[in-house]
Amino acid sequence: MALPVVDTEYLKEVDKARRDLRALISRKNCAPIMLRLAWHDAGTYDVNTKTGGPNGSIRNEEEYSHGSNNGLKSPLIFVEVKSKYTKITYADLYQLAGVVAVEVTGGPTIDFVPGRRDSMISPKEGRLPDAKRGAPHLRDIFYRMGLSDKDIVALSGAHTLGRAHVDRSGFEGPWTNEPLKFDNSYFVELLRGESESLLKLPTDKALLDDLEFRGYVDLYAKDEDAFLRDYAVSHKKLSELGFTPRASISNVKDSTILAQSAVGVAVAAAVVVLSYVYEVRKRIK
Repeated sequence: MALPVVDTEYLKEVDKARRDLRALISRKNCAPIMLRLAWHDAGTYDVNTKTGGPNGSIRNEEEYSHGSNNGLKSPLIFVEVKSKYTKITYADLYQLAGVVAVEVTGGPTIDFVPGRRDSMISPKEGRLPDAKRGAPHLRDIFYRMGLSDKDIVALSGAHTLGRAHVDRSGFEGPWTNEPLKFDNSYFVELLRGESESLLKLPTDKALLDDLEFRGYVDLYAKDEDAFLRDYAVSHKKLSELGFTPRASISNVKDSTILAQSAVGVAVAAAVVVLSYVYEVRKRIK
């Protein structure tokens, strides 16, 4: 599909959609599923083949029917927001929903740049992480996207939101005691060990067993600011996999204003010089 034209009207719709999403997510307490939707659309990216990624293809039946996408067939966003904003691509709207979900629940502000192209081509099943696997599997999945060990751990911290459901993943329960609050509790609880009331997936435990991963877990458990800062960076990377943001309308305007200012200065300087030459000639005469 064609790239969207990110003009002034498009940006206005993005701002309005952001406000609607903020209200919707707060009212429905649906931040976890909105974040999951954004992640699962983006997390199929393959840096080698340049396929998959945040392109809205998760709306296709072929893709939302994948086992890893159980529960994502009809998120509230489809009905309550997309119908109002026809200019915005599904790809942009899903990633905007993920950004807003984090912010509404107390997480960091994540830079969002619109302009993603929608696609009707879905990747084959198997590109998303399998919660039953360990560290080698996590690296296979995230390295394929072009992400790092630091990204793996920082992004895992988003399990501070929501809970697992047996009918979706085969697991049940929340990772933290406040599953609608975005903070570093996931890492704190991970270091506390097993708990009857809180969930720890094999992929969670892998972060403790691997030395590279464990260093980041220890850091984020004791320094929430470091986690929030790194998470914002990693989330932005995930949301832009395979997407090269073009110059925004504001940047174009700024460049135009600077150019106009430069012309204005040049004209003013020329007027001053001509006036000086005129005065000198008058005196000579």
